[in-house]
Amino acid sequence: MTQIPSQITRTGDPRIRIALCIFVALAIVPPLLNLAGLDYYTSVVTRMMIYAIAALSLDLILGYGALVSFGHAAFFGIGAYAALFLQTRGITDFFLHLAGASLAATAFALVTGAIALRTRGVYFIMISLAFGQMAFFFFISLSAFGGDDGMSLPRATLFGQDLLRSEITLFYLVLAILVVIFGFLCRLTRSRFGRVLIGTREDSLRMEAIGYRIMPYQMVAYVISAVICAIAGVLIANQLQYVSPTLSSWQRSGEFIIMVVLGGVGNLVGALAGALLTIGLEEALARFSEHWKLWFGILLLAVVLFSPGGLTRLVERVGGRVSGKGDDR
Repeated sequence: MTQIPSQITRTGDPRIRIALCIFVALAIVPPLLNLAGLDYYTSVVTRMMIYAIAALSLDLILGYGALVSFGHAAFFGIGAYAALFLQTRGITDFFLHLAGASLAATAFALVTGAIALRTRGVYFIMISLAFGQMAFFFFISLSAFGGDDGMSLPRATLFGQDLLRSEITLFYLVLAILVVIFGFLCRLTRSRFGRVLIGTREDSLRMEAIGYRIMPYQMVAYVISAVICAIAGVLIANQLQYVSPTLSSWQRSGEFIIMVVLGGVGNLVGALAGALLTIGLEEALARFSEHWKLWFGILLLAVVLFSPGGLTRLVERVGGRVSGKGDDR
């Protein structure tokens, strides 16, 4: 088969050192907060990392596959409701919750992907939004799980013990999962599969012309993205100890897109940083103004206008890095 063009195979700088610095900084957050008497913020940082996992999952299809999904939060909700369903059935093991959520997300992704991935551009956006809203209203209809009000749930057990009752244990579990998922996506996007996926983003017609069937690649990426987002859903259900349909709303999908765009589309470090920054700014600005969304919107507008590659690309330029060494752009 004809090789992928050289401009598509270029992988460039993996930015692993930047990610490692972020992970090390996150790892020392709990003891620092404890010393400062600010233990409450441990749960805030946990939520930041959970949303980072969801943002990474979206960046796989948005940044590398050029699939703009306004229904991605459906998988977030599927993960949360899978955990709730299993918990109410007496299945409390955390890893079984992950398995159940992964299976449910895979099934939904295969069905919706078979339809949505036959379209492109605005049509894909509208179909993904439609499927997302279907999931949202389905969750509202589940009166056994609180309907529109949602339902609380206890945290899952880990190795048969109630270890996740500790905020510190939950924090480091989420951090470990975040690191594993980030590493997996780094390897995936730099593999032959990832290069083909990038090729479909750059010029899908050309990829088909040289012998690649792009639909299977997009479907695999779509399913992987769905499973990772569902894992984030399981984590948010455990962190909040509460599940509601709002977790799957189109507004939530929009938040995921904002995180990716703010950090840098097609840049895993950007998606990671964008999610951490978005939740961090939300917490910080909300304390100073009830109109914090206005100021956040201005920041997002400034990033889009003056640094289209996201804040990570801006930091690279300011720091003297060569932007041509990006991972895929």
